[in-house]
Amino acid sequence: MAQIHSIPRPLVRTNQWAILISVILTWIFGEAFILLIPLISNVLGVLFNFNPIMKFARIFLIKKGKQYIPEDVTQQKFNACIAIFCLAGGYISFLVGWKIVGLIFTIMVALASFIAILGFCIGCFIFYQIKQYKYRRSLKQS
Repeated sequence: MAQIHSIPRPLVRTNQWAILISVILTWIFGEAFILLIPLISNVLGVLFNFNPIMKFARIFLIKKGKQYIPEDVTQQKFNACIAIFCLAGGYISFLVGWKIVGLIFTIMVALASFIAILGFCIGCFIFYQIKQYKYRRSLKQS
């Protein structure tokens, strides 16, 4: 029997909060290196299935992981790739002095994180639309 891989929702929410807070702290203090915290964590999560932010948050789970609302690993990796792109774009832009571009990238990732915290996952919506597009395209080719 195949096991469904999932991540407990509180861990996903913690990662979303970490992204949002790091972006806000970057804006407040003007220090781009703060973006490296969620950036490196999400890169490690995508590449090695080890997100230090989620690993640390797991310590504070009261119940067993399976007792929480599950979040799909594939969708979370897709969302993390979007976050990585925006965080890296913001970090690099701030480093080279392109403040407006840096703000655009960080505003996008901050809004996506905040909206996801409120309950609507923009990345999941994009993921779903891509899957639907691929499915419709496969029907036309058959």
